Amino acid sequence: MPLHDANGPFQANAQANAQAHAQAHATLPVRKLAVDLAGGFPRRWHGGDAFRTQFFNALSMSFPVGEQFFIDSVRAAQERLDPERPDHAALRTLVRGFIGQEATHRHIHGLYNAELERQGLDNRWQHRARARIARLHQRTANPLHALAITCAYEHFTALLADGTLRHARWLEGAHAQMQTVWRWHAAEETEHRAVAFDLYRALDGSNAWRVRWYLYVGAVFMVDALRQTATNLRSDGSLWRPGTWLSALRFFWGRDGVARLSLPAVLRYLRRDFHPDQEHAAPAAAALAGAWLAANADRLRVVGGNAP
Repeated sequence: MPLHDANGPFQANAQANAQAHAQAHATLPVRKLAVDLAGGFPRRWHGGDAFRTQFFNALSMSFPVGEQFFIDSVRAAQERLDPERPDHAALRTLVRGFIGQEATHRHIHGLYNAELERQGLDNRWQHRARARIARLHQRTANPLHALAITCAYEHFTALLADGTLRHARWLEGAHAQMQTVWRWHAAEETEHRAVAFDLYRALDGSNAWRVRWYLYVGAVFMVDALRQTATNLRSDGSLWRPGTWLSALRFFWGRDGVARLSLPAVLRYLRRDFHPDQEHAAPAAAALAGAWLAANADRLRVVGGNAP
């Protein structure tokens, strides 16, 4: 399963992108969020809306296993960086911050998911994810495959993060504490959205494999998210209520709908010249993330990483 791209000019552009990102995002602070999830939260915390509550809950259920996979992927891949190259050294610094932020996300969503378990929800997504990870490692020891998968998931999470910060309607009416959790996560996902991608490019990762794994991840992510949401709704007793699926239709395809707004950016990842920081929405997304972090600085404490 070769994963190197022999296109010289393309790789030169990729390396330039990676160096530019490292210079523009020289710091990735690791923050501790002051939030008490152990105290519990309402069963329908998203303004009483069953579908929206259980969709976001489903996403949270995937994060501890997913974030650990991302951490393991970048940690293994960074061993191939050249310590003598300044751009590679800068990437190593960003990878440390990425790992710290993802570890914090894993911890917070572990607490979140513990409350979901107390509420009687069954996290089946995590078991499917673990099984797929095990099969991947049985199939190949090349860390660039896991890194390409990480790049794909990071793109989808960056799109969700951007929408969460940009469109108030996505969390409108939600419990205040849960809005804080999701917007904090979104802000940090926006901060490190290009780290895994730049690492993949710096290591001459194949564009063809990047696209193949993205198509695979897109299908798996969509199916997993809907399956776990349906499992949650069954436990909630609202799976077969017409209002549940009317809410789903509005959430995905209505005004500020998740799918309707995200689809163009979903497709742009397939372009050979794609880069997360060259997305037209990237500057505004970074500004929104920075503004939220600044406005909520009293809830955040820098505990590690490369703090400014």
